[in-house]
Amino acid sequence: MDITPGLPAIDSRRDLHIWIIENLKMVPVPERAYGNFFEEHCYIILHVPQSLKTTQGAARDLHYWVGKKAGAEAQGAAGTFVQHLQETLGGATVQHREVQGYESDCFRSYFHPGVVYRKGGLASALKHVETNTYNIQRLLRIKGSKHVSATEVELSWNSFNKDDIFLLDLGHVMIQWNGPKSSISEKARGLALTCSLQARERGGRAHVGVVDDEGQATDLMEILEAVLGRRVGNLCATMANKSISQLQKANVRLYHVYEKGEDLVIQELATRPLTQDLLREEDCYILDQGGFRIYVWQGRMSSLQEKRAAFSRALGFIQAKGYPTYTNVEVVNDGAESAAFKQLFRTWSVKQHRNRNRGKLSQVKLDVSKLHSQPELAAQLRMVDDCSGKVEVWCIQDISRQPVHPKLHGQLYAGNCYLVLYTYQKMGQVQYILYLWQGHQATKHKIKALNSNAEELDLMYHGALVQEHVTMGSEPPHFLAIFQGQLVVFQGSTEHSGKGPPASATRLFHVQGTDSCNTRTMEVPARASALNSSDIFLLVTAGICYLWFGKGCSGDQREMARMVVTVISEKNKDIVMEGQEPPQFWEALGGRAPYPSNKSLPEDVTNFQPRLFECSSPMGHLVLSEMVFFSQEDLDKHDIMLLDTCHENKQSYEEVVDGSLRAVAAISEITAALKGSQDSSENELELGPNGGGTSASASASSYHSSPGSMINGGLPREQLMHQAAEDLPEGVDPAHKEFYLSDADFQDIFGKSKEEFYSMAKWKQQQEKKQLGFF
Repeated sequence: MDITPGLPAIDSRRDLHIWIIENLKMVPVPERAYGNFFEEHCYIILHVPQSLKTTQGAARDLHYWVGKKAGAEAQGAAGTFVQHLQETLGGATVQHREVQGYESDCFRSYFHPGVVYRKGGLASALKHVETNTYNIQRLLRIKGSKHVSATEVELSWNSFNKDDIFLLDLGHVMIQWNGPKSSISEKARGLALTCSLQARERGGRAHVGVVDDEGQATDLMEILEAVLGRRVGNLCATMANKSISQLQKANVRLYHVYEKGEDLVIQELATRPLTQDLLREEDCYILDQGGFRIYVWQGRMSSLQEKRAAFSRALGFIQAKGYPTYTNVEVVNDGAESAAFKQLFRTWSVKQHRNRNRGKLSQVKLDVSKLHSQPELAAQLRMVDDCSGKVEVWCIQDISRQPVHPKLHGQLYAGNCYLVLYTYQKMGQVQYILYLWQGHQATKHKIKALNSNAEELDLMYHGALVQEHVTMGSEPPHFLAIFQGQLVVFQGSTEHSGKGPPASATRLFHVQGTDSCNTRTMEVPARASALNSSDIFLLVTAGICYLWFGKGCSGDQREMARMVVTVISEKNKDIVMEGQEPPQFWEALGGRAPYPSNKSLPEDVTNFQPRLFECSSPMGHLVLSEMVFFSQEDLDKHDIMLLDTCHENKQSYEEVVDGSLRAVAAISEITAALKGSQDSSENELELGPNGGGTSASASASSYHSSPGSMINGGLPREQLMHQAAEDLPEGVDPAHKEFYLSDADFQDIFGKSKEEFYSMAKWKQQQEKKQLGFF
């Protein structure tokens, strides 16, 4: 195949580039035509997120798109051009094969408000989109609640169904017909696409009409029937989707791909759960996600010939397995794997690369005071400011909170829980963050009191507090930075009386971090096995303090350690280098013992990218669909979204089991809200003023799903009002005592119905409950 090897220039100022394959050449598509795809052609799409361009080794996404009527020659040309581009761009590029109508979420995320599939091929004049062309008659079927697509269909009532949106485009007039079973979200996004077509193709001069109820839009229905004829019979039922089930997606298998003589061998290696060590850097592998998506992983030491054969091997595998030809293919390179690929493994750690000049692991010290000049880094670290705001700390004692003296603000205890209120200004407005810190040794009673006191504080500030739960050992950078890197967590529990930590014969402290945003000091068991060559430890004895430097620690680590250890002890410290310890050092630790001696870097949180998921319940089960390359416009009042900021709380088995009970309640609330929004497309699902609650019907549904609400009828008000949690009847949720009142008692006490009450903002609900004895 004679294909010109020259590649087009890439404008570094744009994040999205699209080319169409025309006469076996890459021809750039004008930006105003982005999102339009002709079904007889193939396209190449390159996406380089602007926010990642300054990041070394930032991942890029390179797609080739195949129209459902594209010829084999055009497909081959597209594949060859993609390979040339990949070799030019380098290894940090994820390659995708997309087929019309079955594109990946990553691909669809580039096009707002949606993609349009156009019949036929591109005219020789290469006019992708003609503006102000009114001599047109076409019918578009618009599908999708989040990623929307419009497909040109037959101009007939036979094309219609009850579930989708249809757009009759007559040039001067554009009529959107909403299926009676379409949701409010689908209608809104369909209209956004309609208005986009009106602006791009008619210069905003076409008239747009919407048929939501045929009986109330008789004038528009007359136009529809004049073009399509009178409709006879009922609308056709929607054809069932051949969607892949969640269980099918979980059926993950890993295959080793290699050549043996002239034969290609594909050998199954493992099934889920997969481990990262199965992937060797000199080989290539195929990962089959239940036929939903095929991944090809290329080791960094694999040959160029193997890398060039990635797509052909994947397509051969699809054919051998009998999978549909539209099965999505993703080719990932060693060190530049996508989040979707990595999550299929039990764990995934980022490989550390050595500095070529010095042959050592490199670390970068972060200066918080300069974050204002590095907004992208500040966003990645979730740093809302330079941490110079006001800090207030309370320790939870019994069921109340006691203020902690400012001199002891950074000294926490593993057996306690704390509230940390941070006040700062942004654009002239006062802002608040309330951290709920939970020690690993804290009792359930203290954790419950922590949450109750947080609600009280939120009530005092009229719902203005942004609350963030923090688990010991997994503190986010901003939390660490407000203590200026001097956070020390002591073992046990203490009543904060203004005194320092209690004295003990021998204590060992583990100091981790290189700057104020990642440094924490934790008391650990005073034994030699707790040491680690990568870090620094402070050994406190009755007579002397030893500051122990592991062989793998850096100068920044040593600098931070010298600053933080003064908080623990004011005694002079003897510096002890690993391998040069005096006998008294080992005696204090109970003798020598093996300990980890590998050199490693602290986790680099800047490598993580937040992920956004849309929550849906298509078959009564909660399903999370990822929104790739999202922005604020992806948040819609009709949606329930989950934002994963990549900070992981490492909890014990018991804590995970205990926490899962709360997670079940949260999932039940989401599912109930989703079900409520699907039962009636006319009822909008809205969050409260502070985004903290669902509509009244959704809130009520969530409480009906809780075990305690299975009590039949209402309970007497005397058993609920002004009652402590331990005095409530069995099965009553202490956080929602008012729900167990009869409707009549609720109306009498609160002066409103339950539906009216639960439609209020959460802080207003709490305020009334406190006043009336139900808090």
